[in-house]
Amino acid sequence: MVGMTNSTSLSPAREDYLKALYHLEGDSRRVPTTELARSLEVRKPSITAMLRRLHDDGLVAWEPRGGAQLTRRGRAATMRVLRRHRLVETFLVEVLGLDWSDVHDEAEVLEHHLSDRMVEAIDRVLGHPTEDPHGSPIPSTTGSLAARDLVPLASLGTGEAAIVRKVDGRYRKRLLRWKELGLVPGARLEMGEKRDDEGILHVRIDDVDVLTGGRGVEGIWVERRAPAVSELGP
Repeated sequence: MVGMTNSTSLSPAREDYLKALYHLEGDSRRVPTTELARSLEVRKPSITAMLRRLHDDGLVAWEPRGGAQLTRRGRAATMRVLRRHRLVETFLVEVLGLDWSDVHDEAEVLEHHLSDRMVEAIDRVLGHPTEDPHGSPIPSTTGSLAARDLVPLASLGTGEAAIVRKVDGRYRKRLLRWKELGLVPGARLEMGEKRDDEGILHVRIDDVDVLTGGRGVEGIWVERRAPAVSELGP
């Protein structure tokens, strides 16, 4: 695939480190070792040893006390892994009929073992989707990723309207709850009263009023839109 680093020679552990760095915005900033260790739930000495190897491979820019950041080559390899993961999730939902709450862990296993030929066959069968079931964009064969201006749902102000664009697929229990509430990609919502002292949000989702805790919507990303004509109640 043109423009994407061949990652078939990377071990699953190396690929997981690259993905973790990417999710911690390691393509745009230096991620402290302690932050990466917390994300991967790995002890700091093991993190340091792996970062040293990734640095030697030219995938990560790293200094012992300066944190780590994906290099251009490292980002290309990460896009390849994300493409596999998100295409597999889409295949599991659309072809095999698994629930969107069950596919993340399955894809975590399968993504490390699929050949390029199999990945492209899956892409072809699915009709070349641009987003996975959770609304995350699927990197192209050249490693490009659609840019979107998204904000966390809880950051909306009272009266602001938005469309759900992406949810974090790692939280199974939350996914089940979000689906029940209608907090799925494409859902239109308006923010009502925010009780910040109590951590409670009043949200209208496709004309249905819902009360939810602020922490309960962590992992939902929305795109702001012009407000509807109707107004939210108190």
